Amino acid sequence: MNVYDFDDTIYDGDSSIRFYVFCIRKKPSILKCLPTQIIGFIRYFLRLDNLEQFKSKYFSFFRFIDLGKYVSDFWEKEKYRIKPWYLSKKAEDDVIISASPEVLLKPICEELNVRLIATKVDRNGELQSKNCKGKNKVDYFKQQFQEQIDEFYSDSINDIFLAKMAKKAYMVKKETLVEWNAQE
Repeated sequence: MNVYDFDDTIYDGDSSIRFYVFCIRKKPSILKCLPTQIIGFIRYFLRLDNLEQFKSKYFSFFRFIDLGKYVSDFWEKEKYRIKPWYLSKKAEDDVIISASPEVLLKPICEELNVRLIATKVDRNGELQSKNCKGKNKVDYFKQQFQEQIDEFYSDSINDIFLAKMAKKAYMVKKETLVEWNAQE
């Protein structure tokens, strides 16, 4: 089984940011969430709120859009950003594990025919689970799978914990894969 981070690993960019920009273009009125998002960022930066609280403020725009339709329309435009190196090696037992919202990634993962573990965010933008990042990714993975990770791919040092679980791990920078000696 191969396991992959999503944003900036197999997808060129950050899907949560690109989705937000996409939604603003379709419905500029969601900018009314910007003050809440800015305050959320400042509170997170000052360590007054945790990451889950910040992300709930960030995704507050979900409540003002037709989430299912916007997500579907987004992937129609954005699926070309799935990196060619991934498409050439993709297998049906792949697992994508991401801090991005499950509701955002589920359609593209279904189209790719791969399994998904991601942060659960409801239609109001509220996180329904711990953010699927860092050590939390290990917990989420172990809850669903007992298999050994053959290969793990990520662009982020935050994923060292999953990299250590894999027989082989790779750091991804754009289209370049570099073996990651995560055991050190």
